[in-house]
Amino acid sequence: MLILTRKSGEQIAIGDDIVITFLEIKGTQVKVGIEAPRDVTIHRQEVYERVREENMAAAAMTAEALSLASEFYTQITSTKEKK
Repeated sequence: MLILTRKSGEQIAIGDDIVITFLEIKGTQVKVGIEAPRDVTIHRQEVYERVREENMAAAAMTAEALSLASEFYTQITSTKEKK
């Protein structure tokens, strides 16, 4: 882990296209601005962990559950077509 000390208004560059700016420091809170390409996803750590858990749960879905979901979808679409 790289540890840096920065003052308000100072920046950190990551590669050629990501810049972190320290906007404001009040007590134990730091306001950070991040400039990055649109294709780079940025999340707070707790949000990232939740997304990761949800993705792992979805990937672990059994073939039986997928089959049931497919049957349910087929029933719904066939009911709509009959109307």
